Amino acid sequence: MQTPEVLLSGLAFGEGPRWHDGRLWFSDMHKDEVRAVDLDGNVETIVEVPGRPSGLGWLPDGKLLVVSMVDRKLMRLDGARLSEVADLSPFATWHCNDMVVDNRGRAYVGNFGWDIETSSVPVGTTLVLVTPEGDTRVVAKDLIFPNGAVITPDGKTMILGETFASRLSAFDIADDGSLSERRDWAILDGAVPDGICLDAEGAVWSACPLSGQVLRVRKGGEVTDRIQMETKAFACMLGGPQRRHLFVCTAKHSTSAECRAEHTGRIEVVEVDVPGAGLP
Repeated sequence: MQTPEVLLSGLAFGEGPRWHDGRLWFSDMHKDEVRAVDLDGNVETIVEVPGRPSGLGWLPDGKLLVVSMVDRKLMRLDGARLSEVADLSPFATWHCNDMVVDNRGRAYVGNFGWDIETSSVPVGTTLVLVTPEGDTRVVAKDLIFPNGAVITPDGKTMILGETFASRLSAFDIADDGSLSERRDWAILDGAVPDGICLDAEGAVWSACPLSGQVLRVRKGGEVTDRIQMETKAFACMLGGPQRRHLFVCTAKHSTSAECRAEHTGRIEVVEVDVPGAGLP
């Protein structure tokens, strides 16, 4: 395993990385922008999101979906402006966060559940499905900080990180998008999963902020690889020409005030042996 290299620095806080159309798209969350960077480090600001951007995804027609965290909405980029797809505040008990979008354009959106900056007591919350038409419904309950999520290549299974439960949970996906048969996919023994991605051998790469590591985890919990980052690792994505580039969003801090003041966020990259698979 190679040592990670810095692709981009000076970010407030990178989140929600997604490989799309030859570039890594991500939310610079505490700068209120969605940006994209190529493998040469050329960066473009795509759109400003005043409500703080997080999860990203695309509709089948190519339009970008963005989670707007603080106002708890799912937005769509129409040309140069954002329009509201759905208001998630009836379901989200605190800020919305990560998201995975399936091949039909259905978005699965999580939320914190509680104000993690003022309380250490977990509150169970929901995962919400949003159709391209803006219809919403709860598809999973009693989740402890639902975070990064992936969908297997056959479209039949979702793996979801429950950050403060230190586990990856799996669900069967029905044809209508409903989730069922919730089960433990891996218990991480104290590590907290944040953003995740899936590889072609069915293993999950998980960014773990508290340890500053990115772990490659097999079903059942075996950790096959650990990559130690210089600071904290918050999200990861397999991309690049052959999906063998593991991009990692890192930063020293995660709170808004610290991130906006110090801009320690980076996109770092390391090449791995097994390519990415599934969604996102």
